[in-house]
Amino acid sequence: MTIMSTADRAVAYWLCGICVVVFLMIIVGGVTRLTHSGLSMVDWKPILGSIPPLNQQDWQAAFDAYKQFPEYQKVNHGMVLEEFKFIYLWEYSHRLLGRFIGIVFFIPFVILAYLKMIRRSMMPKLLFAFLLGGLQGLMGWYMVKSGLVDLPRVSHFRLAAHLMLAMFLMAYLYWLILDLLNVQVRSVSAILQKLLYSIIVLFVLQVLYGAFVAGLRAGLGFNTFPLMDGQLLAEAATTMSPWLVNFVENGAMVQFVHRWIAVVLVGMSIAGLTLSLKDKGVTTGWTVLIALIAVQFVLGVSTLVLYVPIAVASLHQAGAVIVMLALVYLLYTSKTAR
Repeated sequence: MTIMSTADRAVAYWLCGICVVVFLMIIVGGVTRLTHSGLSMVDWKPILGSIPPLNQQDWQAAFDAYKQFPEYQKVNHGMVLEEFKFIYLWEYSHRLLGRFIGIVFFIPFVILAYLKMIRRSMMPKLLFAFLLGGLQGLMGWYMVKSGLVDLPRVSHFRLAAHLMLAMFLMAYLYWLILDLLNVQVRSVSAILQKLLYSIIVLFVLQVLYGAFVAGLRAGLGFNTFPLMDGQLLAEAATTMSPWLVNFVENGAMVQFVHRWIAVVLVGMSIAGLTLSLKDKGVTTGWTVLIALIAVQFVLGVSTLVLYVPIAVASLHQAGAVIVMLALVYLLYTSKTAR
């Protein structure tokens, strides 16, 4: 790592701060989902929506608006105002963090640009990050809208897109930070590089299926491991027609895919660590990765067998983000030896 200029250090600190807030938003978003709070705010007001209910009359108006939608009518009928406040405040916190990310990005960006502290080559990359943040907000509302209909549950496809966008934004910002830090790149064997690419592809698929599990509430069934209802693959996993629909709509099949991708990832990370022993300088990174994936695997199994407790499930989601950062670091610092 080379010595950084004062300007680059300032930009790196700023981007690190944004990553922290994005990380918090992902965690709060997960808790919002786990507490079934995401449909408590039935409108989207980018500016005025930052002001919460300030008195009893405001709270009652928000509650009355919620009562007009299917989640109250079909799921939470009979809910009292104090219970509504609990779910409303989780969703409000999630949206407020989204707005805070915009502020934390835009104001320092203007100041740093005015002071000419941002590299010219970095400007379009930062503007792209700002665009990603805006798209993330729009996707969040698009997701919520899918649950304000007859079936009071958000589309698991939109939920997956919302989560994937957030994680891609954080990965992208982290890549920019590594650029600013001028992190040393090391040569690795072609087979190790290909294995890393394969793990990244499989990890992306795993995150996608994790979102499907969450959106379909598939973790609330078949709470044993490794078998499902005494079988490797539960009979319920293949009940939909056409057969391929099971892989995106059937909670039992989605859970099956999610749990066994995790097993494959553990095996592939062990293979990567073994191969890395022949490439000086990258073994530490692979050791960290396998440790993180192992912890993530344990958290995933614990979430399942303990019937999705909020604390453990939140740690599982946080672990996915940390594994992603480890993969981004390995990808950035590895190049194929010639």
